[in-house]
Amino acid sequence: MIGSFRNFSKSKFAGLLVFIMIIPFVFWGMGSMFSSGNTNTVAKINKENISTQEFIDYLNRSGIPQETIRENLDNNIIEELLSGLVSTTLLDLEVRDYNLIISENTLLKKIKNNKNFHDENGNFQRIKYEKFLLENNQSAPAFELRLRGRELQKSLFDYIGAGSVSPSFLISKLYEEENKKLEIDFINLKNFYKKKEKITEKDLKDFLSQNKDQLKVEYVDFSYAVINPKNLIGVDEFNQSFFDKIDQIEIDISNEVNFETIVSSLKIKPANIKNFKFSMEKNEIERKIFELRNNNFDIFESGDDYILFKINDIKQKEPDLNDNQTKKEIINLVNQKNIFDYNKNLLNKITNKQFNNDDFLKMGSDKIESTKLNSIKDNKRFEINAVEILYSLPINSFTLINDEENNIYVAKIKRFQNDTKNNEKLKEYANKQNSNIKNTMLKSYDLFLNEKYNVVLNQKTIERVKNFFQ
Repeated sequence: MIGSFRNFSKSKFAGLLVFIMIIPFVFWGMGSMFSSGNTNTVAKINKENISTQEFIDYLNRSGIPQETIRENLDNNIIEELLSGLVSTTLLDLEVRDYNLIISENTLLKKIKNNKNFHDENGNFQRIKYEKFLLENNQSAPAFELRLRGRELQKSLFDYIGAGSVSPSFLISKLYEEENKKLEIDFINLKNFYKKKEKITEKDLKDFLSQNKDQLKVEYVDFSYAVINPKNLIGVDEFNQSFFDKIDQIEIDISNEVNFETIVSSLKIKPANIKNFKFSMEKNEIERKIFELRNNNFDIFESGDDYILFKINDIKQKEPDLNDNQTKKEIINLVNQKNIFDYNKNLLNKITNKQFNNDDFLKMGSDKIESTKLNSIKDNKRFEINAVEILYSLPINSFTLINDEENNIYVAKIKRFQNDTKNNEKLKEYANKQNSNIKNTMLKSYDLFLNEKYNVVLNQKTIERVKNFFQ
């Protein structure tokens, strides 16, 4: 229900439990756009109707400006917001079904325990509470009703997950998995890649031949004129006369007056650029024109100047190895391909059991390094996902891993060493394992809700709501 609304019929309640816990806190009115008392049904959950007015009220409380909704109608924002209302209504039905209640005393304690309403001594200050309500355009009854709803939903989740206590062996297992130490040997593969200086002209030509369509370079011919107060009206200040002339240039462009005629009337000599290929080494104005090449004929600001430009031609050419910059770029691409191919071939050998300890020792010679990882969260040496892969493998197996700088290594799992159990840490892992079990239960609850409730949408009413914003 919280996922893409377009897949609503396939998975109505996916993610529902997460969504409900992040209800917005601040209300913003939507004006009189939806002042109507229309009670048409926009959705139905079993026999429970959700009226258009209820949906309108929900939109008013969503905190999303009207303009944002209007701009995102094609992105299904109305459907997404409706899915949120359906989710909230569904949980309200569950609260009612289980006859859950929150007493006035409990609600009062929740408010008084809110640190936002405390003074520096930790005492509740009603004036802070009232100031909060005023700043957020809320009344006390509305805020307390919303708070009650959140607490009831929390009670529902607690009720569903009640009694989820993990057995000690699962807690110990989780503790050992995440805290055991791991010793590995590894070899940095940078020593085995073909060096850039060893890449030959033949390597470059072969690479170009194999990838000629993908490597075509765009060359652009264009003309441009730099316009500023000094060369346009003979002064250094940006006055009304200058901006009037800029306005006239924009009018001439829209009236399809050609570039040559405009610059001739301005008496400004344009620059003519042939076969421009993008490079960060080129000047900023010409790079910008290249980026705007699809505009063909236009004017833009650059610092204290205006740039009038005209694209004369755009050509696709094969890379020219006689151009030093192009050659450097192709060498880098060939080098990256060599690295990729080497890593891929080595990984295939490991996967197909064609790489063993003798190969590792022969490959490493004097290049083998060793290290110990203190836990599955120890990413001081290698990237965290690589560490998790290492911990998932058996002793004496091999894999490729990387560090934060994307250096690649071949690694061997040497041995695991269990950490001495710490009673305080075990308490943390008991809570963590209980949370894991509770999350599993809530996922099952999601499936249960999917069977228990039938959600039907009124597409015509949804379209009618959309029309209010158009």
